[in-house]
Amino acid sequence: MLGALGQVMESEYTNPAELLGLNGEVDEALMGYLNALNPVARARAVSKLTKRHIPSQGSRAEFEKFFVELPKHIKEQLGEGKLRLADHLIYSIKPVKGAKTIKMFESQDVKEVGLRNISNAKLPKNMALLVSGIILMQGKADSLDPEAIKVTSFDTIGGVAAFANGEFKLKANKKQLVSDTSNRSFITDGFSQVPKGFYKLSNPRLIQDDIDIEFEIELGTVTGVDPNAVIYVGLVGTATIP
Repeated sequence: MLGALGQVMESEYTNPAELLGLNGEVDEALMGYLNALNPVARARAVSKLTKRHIPSQGSRAEFEKFFVELPKHIKEQLGEGKLRLADHLIYSIKPVKGAKTIKMFESQDVKEVGLRNISNAKLPKNMALLVSGIILMQGKADSLDPEAIKVTSFDTIGGVAAFANGEFKLKANKKQLVSDTSNRSFITDGFSQVPKGFYKLSNPRLIQDDIDIEFEIELGTVTGVDPNAVIYVGLVGTATIP
């Protein structure tokens, strides 16, 4: 325990108290760690715990607010330096095939470059992702053959009314993270400082490892949707990686 405390105190994180789960309270283990240090090291450790730090930026800052929600095994590995925080995006590309409900992550999915970068609709072991934003775009493949889908060019959904006027929802472990929201949030045509099809969440949400991810798009109609239409969804944020 003392070794882990020491690694956290010397780590890159500006809020080690939150990662340790102290929430402002000094517990017995921390007191033991501090008492074992020489006076100079003890003063440095106390300073790191109590001083105001230069805040992190972007989705990393958002992720640090969720340290308390991380499972124990991920917290421990962050503290030990076996995991670190990094920018990350998980994506899935699916053909519409005339359906009014498109499930972008499914349990039978297998990771395949150009189609998706996770398997079984779950994050890999030891990865937690703080979803800071979502990308949704559409394209038209030459055919519905996987090789043709892999070379599809994507654009915003603004030009396809059935997509623009639909809705989406995001769940993790059967819990709603984003509920029945208009797809018009993804129409970024004419926005010069926003990535294509990007919707910034005002309320970022944490997805933990090895739980089911569901992203469903609901269309009121498929009128005007090309038979070879393809949808791209990306969940953007900060994740724990080795």
